[in-house]
Amino acid sequence: MDTILDIARWQFGITTVYHFLFVPITIGLTALVAAMESQWLRTRQPEWLRLTKFFGRLMLINFAIGVVTGIVQEFQFGMNWSDYSRFVGDIFGAPLAVEALLAFFLESTFLGLWIFGWDKLPRGLHAGCMWLVHIGTLASSWFILAANSWMQHPVGYTYNPENGRAELTDFWAVMFNKVQLATFPHVVTAAYMTAGAFVLGISAWLYVAKRHQHDRALYRRGIRFGASVTLVAGLLVAVTGDYQGKIMTEVQPMKMAAAEALYDTEDSCAPFSLFTIGTPDGKEEKFSITVPCVLSFLATGSTDGKVEGINDLRAQYQEQFGQDPGARYYDPTANYSPIIPVTYWTFRYMIGLGFLAALFAALILFLTRKGRAPTSRWFGRMAVATPIVMVLGNSAGWIFTEMGRQPWVVFGLMNTANGVSPGVSVAEAWISIITLTLLYAVLAVIELGLIVRFVKRGADPFVEPPDPTLRGSDDDQDRPLAFAY
Repeated sequence: MDTILDIARWQFGITTVYHFLFVPITIGLTALVAAMESQWLRTRQPEWLRLTKFFGRLMLINFAIGVVTGIVQEFQFGMNWSDYSRFVGDIFGAPLAVEALLAFFLESTFLGLWIFGWDKLPRGLHAGCMWLVHIGTLASSWFILAANSWMQHPVGYTYNPENGRAELTDFWAVMFNKVQLATFPHVVTAAYMTAGAFVLGISAWLYVAKRHQHDRALYRRGIRFGASVTLVAGLLVAVTGDYQGKIMTEVQPMKMAAAEALYDTEDSCAPFSLFTIGTPDGKEEKFSITVPCVLSFLATGSTDGKVEGINDLRAQYQEQFGQDPGARYYDPTANYSPIIPVTYWTFRYMIGLGFLAALFAALILFLTRKGRAPTSRWFGRMAVATPIVMVLGNSAGWIFTEMGRQPWVVFGLMNTANGVSPGVSVAEAWISIITLTLLYAVLAVIELGLIVRFVKRGADPFVEPPDPTLRGSDDDQDRPLAFAY
């Protein structure tokens, strides 16, 4: 890496993928912890309260690290991507401001009430606080994904040639971009799947641990709950992913072609690639194993659907974007296609790892049916591997989404090469990437250390929290808030 562009892309990739490790777990766990507490209120079974507090503690650790790593993302735009920030600032300003002022404050306010309100708030209201935290995470996801979806499919804007910026003309078009309507449910259901796998894996690890044998019934319940969520969410991920693939084919046909290493346009019955080997530069196919007509169905909903190939799209984009040196998107070196091997394999890792996690969840539900309590070594390994598989699948999906858009930073409007900061030197960029990578490595050690420490402790013994609605003493009501973690 000897250019600003290379260093800036690697830095943004490292920090963004690292941050996204925490996002799906946080989104999903807020819903699952809220569901656990609601189940305790409904059944009064002590196991549900113990699971609520146990996974609530792990959720707080993940939430805190996620916030710290997320803050850096805001600064990324001004560090190495100032030209990009100037170009999209008028578009991104609205959704990101609303996300910070509305969604994040909703999350933090009610999370604080949930943490400190165990002995102050009525039980139903306390559980409702976590549901509101989850609504806040969904709102936050909506606004952030709306901004990202605009990069994939720009709408609701006009280009001002005098200042060289895209200017917002229709806020609601940005909020309800067709890419956003496909991306949001896919990301959220994947978050539920990831959180379910997290609950499954942690519960299984404690279930097979010798020091927690007395609580095996508790952790078996966690295993069943996590596996059920993982399997159901996995089915929804497949449905939403299918819809998203069709939208992607419509607005970013090059990304779909690269995902399938489809070099030549197929007017009908386009084959789905099971395995393809191409040249190192990704410009030519050498060997492939395909299934006829499947790609046409996935991309268009019909086995007779037309799917455009890389070579034809590349020629089309070069004709459309590469002939005017005065154009804002002009790049004479761009071939207007992503790195084919990266796009092809991350697409398969995303799908394959998601399918594997759902398969593990289904097998675990089968092995634990009708009160069965498996103790084999393979059962524990499979269960513990499930959250790892999901985290890797999420990362592969995110890399595919962003790398598959290249060489565009905003599709059809700005090349990535034109978005970097002109005033940053190579030395400054190297200092930045090394510093942030080392910082994130330290945070990773802290995160894993805290998670392992609290997981090893297991769930605390059952202690029913006091019900403030049954108190009559003013002294009790005036007691300071208690931190239960």
